[in-house]
Amino acid sequence: MHAPDTPIWQPAPGRAAATHLAAFSKLMSTLDGSGYADYDSLWQASVDRPDRFWNQVWDYSGVLGSKGGIVLQQPGGMREARFFPEAALNYAENMLRRKDDALAVTFWGEDKVKRELSWWELNDLVSRLQQAMKEHGIQCGDRIAGYMPNMPETLAAMLAATSLGAVWTSCSPDFGTDGAIDRFGQTAPRILFCPDGYWYNGKQVQILDKMRVIAAGLPSVEKIVVVPYLGEADAFAASLPQASTLDGFMQGFVARELAFVRVPFNHPLFILYSSGTTGKPKCIVHGHGGTLLQHLKEHQLHADIHAGDRLFYFTTCGWMMWNWLVSGLGSGATLMLYDGSPFAKGGHILWEYAQAYRCSHFGTSAKYIDGLKKIDLQPRQHYDLSSLRAVFSTGSPLVAESFDWAYQAIKADMNLASISGGTDIVSCFALGCAALPVYRGELQCRGLGMAVEIRNDHGKPVQGEKGELVCTKPFPSMPIGFWGDDNGEKYRKAYFDRFADVWCHGDYAELTAHGGMVIYGRSDAVLNPGGVRIGTAEIYRQVETFPQVLESIVVGQRWQDDERVVLFVKLRDGQALDSELVAAIKDRIKNGASPRHVPAKIIAVADIPKTISGKIVELAVKNVIHDEPVNNLSALANPEALQLFARLPQLQS
Repeated sequence: MHAPDTPIWQPAPGRAAATHLAAFSKLMSTLDGSGYADYDSLWQASVDRPDRFWNQVWDYSGVLGSKGGIVLQQPGGMREARFFPEAALNYAENMLRRKDDALAVTFWGEDKVKRELSWWELNDLVSRLQQAMKEHGIQCGDRIAGYMPNMPETLAAMLAATSLGAVWTSCSPDFGTDGAIDRFGQTAPRILFCPDGYWYNGKQVQILDKMRVIAAGLPSVEKIVVVPYLGEADAFAASLPQASTLDGFMQGFVARELAFVRVPFNHPLFILYSSGTTGKPKCIVHGHGGTLLQHLKEHQLHADIHAGDRLFYFTTCGWMMWNWLVSGLGSGATLMLYDGSPFAKGGHILWEYAQAYRCSHFGTSAKYIDGLKKIDLQPRQHYDLSSLRAVFSTGSPLVAESFDWAYQAIKADMNLASISGGTDIVSCFALGCAALPVYRGELQCRGLGMAVEIRNDHGKPVQGEKGELVCTKPFPSMPIGFWGDDNGEKYRKAYFDRFADVWCHGDYAELTAHGGMVIYGRSDAVLNPGGVRIGTAEIYRQVETFPQVLESIVVGQRWQDDERVVLFVKLRDGQALDSELVAAIKDRIKNGASPRHVPAKIIAVADIPKTISGKIVELAVKNVIHDEPVNNLSALANPEALQLFARLPQLQS
């Protein structure tokens, strides 16, 4: 066990000196005449002079495009700021700058489908798709949608669409019909890509019936393009109106040199969607320049991704981590795409994949790491991970004990980077850094160029105290806005309602003594028994140490003019929530957190409701136990689980 002020890992001096960050820091020192003794001084300079910093990010990463003469135009407050207002560039052009025989993309669909594409082959596929879209009349600003698995054709369709200045939007085919229509129905795509089905946990999943409903519910769609995955594309396309196979769509087009439409810095690139658990999903619009610059910064200066590195992230096309993953092409990395269950082959599948392609950067969720702990799978005992330099974790806070486990069970010498940001910014506020030490339970640093603070209830910045995560200065990947929010009122209310002209992200967090960060959960899920604010992650950290507990969810219940803490647990098969286990859980929480954290009630349930991207829905459960409506069940992967929490007799006393 490491003391809180002792790093659990730190890079060797030679390794730190060879990072992108070291080279960038030297460049900045040369250009402005200042020396940067450490990361904190570089971070401070990056937020004090965002114009100078982002100008150097553009130059260092070699962005293709015309920059213009203005870096940051800030006529009013934070929302009015504009980066590179005279620039012209194209995201896809920056992704496809390599043209050689090296691997650009690998793909595993569990253990059923395996493919590889060179940079030449990826460019050729994008070229044929681009020509087919132009033939269909796709123009700058049109929307193209993917109801797709995370496979090479999805990547190529996105690059073809965005190369023309069209806007890409996607979700995964495990979304229900209402969930897909709620999203795409707001953004009105002209072309919709879908597969002929997909694999999950070794089984074929048929989606033809769902696609018929979706097609009928999206009158804007003029063409459905069916991508072969199960080998049934011809029959599938014949069963849908206005549909053709991918080969049929591209028929007659021969690969040629790609042409890219260079667009303004803030031209729409992606439309991403909020989880939508409190109503219809918000349609969050991100631009070409902001997404590109932010991802290049995070990939190179933080993750230390170099040309030829192998980048993997377990994600679906309905989560912003897909957009973050595919931007790895801009740094010359090989993308390792995966579709299916992460626990296929008893949890071994992703590590077989990592070994087969000598993965250098492996990304996943905190829940996946916890799942490996539960089944006691230790990758380092079975696989050659000598090429692995970094493991990324996001989706929920990675607890301190999971840091210990990862260094013991995956690899002792690696950068374990817990990262946090979100769909709202298609990037991170706090994340890892290959040149910095790792402390148990902490995100390593605030992102360069991100003026992140923690504010207390009085709105004052604090360190070593819990509070609201805010960002006080503009950054390039702020959303352009919400689709359909013409006066910007929904956008303002979402982020700028609490503090005037300051982005309030909705995370309950703490800035540590060594510049790291701890995330305690979402602010709107913070518990408040007896007027004491408690982050839900503090309770999950203790509960997850019990092997009997598969998953848990904790909420506050209004009770006798106060709030009491209620913990629900999903147990392993064969386990029972007896008085002994209840007492042990309460004792662990009391000693590991505080007496205030101890739940008034612990109740066993058969399932925990989650969004389709795998996040537990504390607010929805809170609504149900108070007999209040949940507005958008289509946002949930298992909406039927909510009924397990309705009118429970244990909560009436």
